[in-house]
Amino acid sequence: MQEHYFELRVKVSSHHSLFSDFLADTLPIGFEETEDGFIIRSEDELDTIVWGLEQFREALQKALGTSIELETTQTKLQNSDWVESYKKSIEPLSIGKFYIHPTWSEPSKELINIVIDPALAFGTGHHPTTASSLLAISNYVKEGDRVLDVGCGSGILGIGAMKLGAVVDACDTDPVSVANARENASLNGLEFHGLWEGSCALTKEKYNIVVANIVADVLTFIANELKNALEDDGILILSGILDKYEDKVLAYYKDCEILEKIAQDEWVTLVLKKK
Repeated sequence: MQEHYFELRVKVSSHHSLFSDFLADTLPIGFEETEDGFIIRSEDELDTIVWGLEQFREALQKALGTSIELETTQTKLQNSDWVESYKKSIEPLSIGKFYIHPTWSEPSKELINIVIDPALAFGTGHHPTTASSLLAISNYVKEGDRVLDVGCGSGILGIGAMKLGAVVDACDTDPVSVANARENASLNGLEFHGLWEGSCALTKEKYNIVVANIVADVLTFIANELKNALEDDGILILSGILDKYEDKVLAYYKDCEILEKIAQDEWVTLVLKKK
């Protein structure tokens, strides 16, 4: 262990969840979320992360047409066991029938346990899109269902479906995510029926439920692929949608009826059924 480590405290005035997504996709290490930002700790200097946050803030301001305040403070500190401190900051989470907890926390005796190691995972259930997707899975997936998780990331959604007795295939265009999903499934004593790098267009199977927690634009681009993967009476769970893009997404799913809309913060998850 090195004698010193670096701590970067980040404060953002708005769009906390978008900055969280950026850090999750960028950082090779975990980070701690606070009410107004984040804490990042590393034995290496974090100047590159500061630069990346500033660039992301500028791009976000242009895209959203709004002003976002960003404050970063980096401090060099005497090394202690900050990994243990970080572990203590990760709280287990109850969502629907599920209890999501890290490997070092006690499992629930009442709910269905999902083990996710935040050091490995991109999705731990704390982000609103992941939480609402898990809630939809909790409500709609039943034993024996065939489920496809598109853009699986950490694999948490597919793992949740498997815990309910479903047979699950999953895919992601990112090879790191594919490996991550496989490892997290193993942590839970599970294995995906099929898991591949690439799009959902590569499957020839039909599914009772297709889950896609991605972003609004991608959900419009692959709308036909998602619907083609469904059984005639199949259900789509679409997430990663900012509320202002809900109508844009629904325009590509006019041949589906809305069973449920789950809104959390500025995010929307849509549960649709083919008409």
